[in-house]
This record gives sequence, C-alpha cells and structure tokens, in this order.
Amino acid sequence: MAKRYDITQSEAARKKRLQLSALLILVAMPLTIFVGARFLQDQYMLVSLLLLVFTMAPFFMVFEKRKPKAREIVLIAMMSAITVCTHMFFHITIPIQIGTAMIIISGISLGPEAGFLIGAISRFVANFYMGQGTWTPWQMFCWGILGFLAGLAFNKVDLDQLKSRSFKMVMGPVMCILFSILAAYVCYQIWPGADSSFFGWRLYAFGLAGLVAGVLLQRKRLPVDSVTLTLFTFFATFIIYGGVMNLCALVTSAMLPGGQAITVESLRVLYLSGAPYDLYHAFTASLCVFLFGNSMIKKLERIKIKYGIYK
Repeated sequence: MAKRYDITQSEAARKKRLQLSALLILVAMPLTIFVGARFLQDQYMLVSLLLLVFTMAPFFMVFEKRKPKAREIVLIAMMSAITVCTHMFFHITIPIQIGTAMIIISGISLGPEAGFLIGAISRFVANFYMGQGTWTPWQMFCWGILGFLAGLAFNKVDLDQLKSRSFKMVMGPVMCILFSILAAYVCYQIWPGADSSFFGWRLYAFGLAGLVAGVLLQRKRLPVDSVTLTLFTFFATFIIYGGVMNLCALVTSAMLPGGQAITVESLRVLYLSGAPYDLYHAFTASLCVFLFGNSMIKKLERIKIKYGIYK
C-alpha cells in the first residue's frame, strides 16, 4: 500500500508541474514578451531573465520534496552546452539548424519541462555569442516551446522503435495539419479581405491549430521512430518557430518610432517573405533529426538507465 501511495503522490505532483508549466508557457511568457515589446523595448535582457525565471520554476518543483541528484542537473546542463556549441559551430561553418533538432531530441528524451528549460537557456546563452537583442525573448520562447511540445507528444522511448519506418501513428497529427490548411484555404476563398495571397499568415495560424490538435490527439502516444521524428520536427519548426519569429519581426518593427502599423497586409508581406527561410530552417532541422536523432536518443536513454534518471 505504501508503494502505491508513493506512486499516486508522484503522479499527482507530475500533473501539478505539467499544469503549472502549461500556464507559464502559454499565458505568463507570451504576456511578458508582449509587455516587454510594448513598454520595455530597451530592457530585453530583463525580459529574457524573467523568462528564465518562469522556465526554471517547474523544474525546481521536481525537487520540492526530495534532494536533487547532481546527475540530473548535469545531464540538463550537458544538453544545453552541446546545443549551444553545435548550433554555433554549424552557424559559422554550414548553415544548418542543428540547435533546433537538439532541443526536440532533448524534449523527447528528458520530458517537456526539461525540454523547455534546455531550449530557453540554450538560446539565451547562444545569443551572447551570436547577438542579443529584442528578438532574444522570442527565440527563447520558440526553442522552449518546441522542446515542451516534443516532450508532450512522444511516448516513452523504445529503442527498438528507432529502427522502424512506420507512418501509421503519425498519420493522425499529419491529417490534422492538412485538414487545418484546407480549412485555411476555404477561409481565404470566403473571406480574402486585404490578403491577396493564401500563402500568408493563414498558413501559419491554421497550421498551428492543426499541430496543437494533433499533439493533443496523440499525446504521449507518438512512437519514437525516424519517420515520425522527422515529420514532427519539420511541421513544428516551420509552423511554431517560423510563425512566432515572423510575428516578432512585425511587432518589434511596429514599436519603433515611425514603424509600420500591424495590418493584414503587413502580415501577408512579412509571412510571405519569411516562408522561404522557414522552409529551409524546418528542412535542415528535420534532416539533422533524421540523420543523428536515433543515435542521440539512444545515448540519452542509456545514460538515463545507467544512472537511474527518468522523466
């Protein structure tokens, strides 16, 4: 009975952390970014530090009733350092987005809270070398949310699945995204407004709705195989990172003196001009996951088993 009670208490604490994480990520952080962009344009470092505080709160809740193990903290620090180093190296040499791939791998292997923590911290540290600015809080949020969603969507890692090439389980999320894009096209035909092209903000907004619906549909059930990993990385990177960072460019430019007002037309132009880079970002990140994702996840799983670390 005592063992069952401990398991129940642990599960209740895990759900509590997940709920707090979702509240901070989906409400507190976007609100902080908006307030910072609106009223604290010259204090982007303060906004970035506030995001780090929000990011670390769920992580410290893990240790609310027990002493933290150094091995757990070291693993998260190691993944953050590897992400920063590999991202900077390939940014200088070959322009591929391996940092985004590393964040998604971290979220799958270590869980949603750790995935968000690694993503936000890695982006914050990397920008000390690549350039801090008003875009830093937005990039921290983007990398963090990718790790968080990856941890939510995928099932417990099965090393045997990594060799498979199954398209069956990922069909649900893919169909949700395709259905949402079809709904976006129907919406465009009925209500074109000032938007003279379908390939604008609707593609990202409706795609995001389909991606979220797909993650909720297959929450903790997506298999960790190469096909599913690659498709998830491509869609999540293009829709979430591309959609948020395009909005960041529009909002930050509108807040400047003499900046362009936020209109449907400006949204269309910005998202159209950003789509090629978003496609390249998503393609190179998914390519990295396809080539190196299996080996990285296997190594992380062996480390977790060897040292008794579980998400």
